[in-house]
Order: sequence, then structure tokens, then C-alpha cells
Amino acid sequence: MTNFPEGPDKARDASLLSSLAIWLQTAAPQIGAPVNLDKFSSGQSNPTYRLQTDLGEQDGRFVLRTQPAGLLLKSAHAVDREFRVMKALETTAVPVPGMIAACDDPDVIGMKFFIMREIEGGTLFDPALAGYAGADRHALFHAKIDTLAALAQLDPIALGLEGFGKPSGYIDRQLGTWTRQYRATETEPIAAMEFLLAELPKCLNGDVPGFCVIHGDFRLDNLLIRDQVKIAALIDWELSTLGPAFIDLSYWCAMLRMDAKWPIGGLGGIDRVSLGIPDEAALVAAFCAKTGLERPANWDALIAFQCFRFAAILQGVLKRHLDGNASANNAASVGGQAKLVAGLGEDILSDYIAKKG
Repeated sequence: MTNFPEGPDKARDASLLSSLAIWLQTAAPQIGAPVNLDKFSSGQSNPTYRLQTDLGEQDGRFVLRTQPAGLLLKSAHAVDREFRVMKALETTAVPVPGMIAACDDPDVIGMKFFIMREIEGGTLFDPALAGYAGADRHALFHAKIDTLAALAQLDPIALGLEGFGKPSGYIDRQLGTWTRQYRATETEPIAAMEFLLAELPKCLNGDVPGFCVIHGDFRLDNLLIRDQVKIAALIDWELSTLGPAFIDLSYWCAMLRMDAKWPIGGLGGIDRVSLGIPDEAALVAAFCAKTGLERPANWDALIAFQCFRFAAILQGVLKRHLDGNASANNAASVGGQAKLVAGLGEDILSDYIAKKG
């Protein structure tokens, strides 16, 4: 078994490249032999590397994505699911990188991995899009809605994704899954999480319309942007599944409600209109117009659910940091945001319950 590199070590890197070269001779000989690996600094979950092969500077640029080292939670870090869903989407209107090959044998490099083509495009982290003109902000936000609407209108079964997720009961399963994940990574009591755990099942007891492929982590830094306003690719499909069409939109809107000053910040406290950014109602209306779906009556409860889910994800980041298995350098500050996100979810759900009477 080869130990995957997390820092500079020429002997170890050479051993890894040798193991990859042997595997690629059979799995994907068309991409040439690997000559270099550089780890991307961003990303909190599955480590991702730029893979250069001997085909040259342009033709030999690929991306290798792996599971993290160490003990993994069951069903977490599912790189095999990432590969499968992006492979299915390659010929659709949803932009994804071209898939090359996947390996489910951890003995090759120490964990499961897959290889895809590198896409030309940049990653943005500031949801306010500092430096953008108002018209370009507006255009990029609507390009994101176009991507979500395109995804929501695809038939998962026609894509060959039968069995990738169940046709009903998504919310109940997600509440169960993320409750278990949260409990498994809990480091201290968070009162807001306990409130959400108790109240969300009472507020989300009806089906959400639509059935489609769900990305599961639709936010700005999981998009590769080209020419300011064009989406070159939607990446990081680790949490993808099948379920209601409004799940990705509600998650993105929950992210935008977060305070702009948090480690993973949103647009909370920012005047969107002055920046040319559509408000939440406009984003939802645009999505509904493109898909023909109606906004769920329990929309704010869905937003609170997404806060709970994201807080559980952040708690996992914090636990991996404390265990020494974090993928990114800012894992401590990002993971520490779990309390803040849970608190936001508690406020949103409390208001929803009060208005509902």
C-alpha cells in the first residue's frame, strides 16, 4: 500500500507516481504517465490534486481526487459516487469535468480515488463578488440559477442513475443520516443543534416537489468560473443523491443568509440590491419560472434544515482537524463555525414556528 502525500517528500511522491503509472497503464493509458502531483489548498473533505502527465503542459493536465487518510465514517467521502454522477452528467447541459477513470482498490495508493480532466476556470469564495460590476454580479447569480434549473429538469433514471437515491423520504433519511454523523463527530454540546433535532421533524413532515439529481453542496466555491460570468463546471459531488428539486436551491439560499464575516460567509448584513445581486425571493422566483415548480410552503423550515445539515458537516470538519486528518489549512476556523450556523438555523426555525402559530 502506498501512503498518499500530504507534504513535501520526494521519495514518497516518487513511490506514489510509480504506483499510479502502473495502474494507469491498464485503466487509462490514453492520458500518459504521471510526472507530478500538486495538492490544491482548498477543500475540506476529499483531498484533490493537480495531476500532470507526460502528454505536455496543456494536454497532460488532470485532477486526482481521493478519500482522506484515517478512519472514515460510513458512507462519507464517497468518491465512487462522485465519479458515477459526473460521468452520467457529461453529455447534459449541467457543466462537469470529463471523467477519466476510478479506482475502488485502496491498495493502489492507499485509498479510493478517481481522475478527471482539469477544467479551465477559477474558484471564487466571496459571495458578494468584490470587484465585480453590478451587471456581472446579476449575470453570474442567474447563471447559477440556470445550472440548478438544468439539473432539476433531468430525469435521473434516463441518466442511468437508478438506485443512486430513493424516490421518496429524502428529508427523513437526511435528518437520520446527519443526526448520526453529528453524534459521531460531536465534540461538545450545541444547544441550537438540539433544538433543530427536536423541532425539524415536526416542520418537515410533507413532501417537497420534484425529483431530480441533487448536488448536495451547491455553493460558490464548488463552481469553476470562466470569463467572469460563465460557469465552466460544477464540482465536488461527494454529497450527491436523488431527491426533491428544491434541496440545492434551499441550501444555496441558506448559505447566502450566513453572516458575511463568518469564515464561510454569506450575504448576511449586506445590501444585495445596491450590489446588483438578486434577493432570495427573486432567486426562488427565477428557479420556479425555469422549472415550472412552485415554492414549497415550508420554505423557511427547509432553510433551517439546511443550516442543521451544514452545521453537521462543519462539525465533521472540526473533528477531523482535532483528529489530525483535516484536508485544508483553515479547518479549525471553518469547523468552529458549526455553532454559528446552528444558531442561525434555530433563529429561522423559531420564526417559522411562531408565524405558523
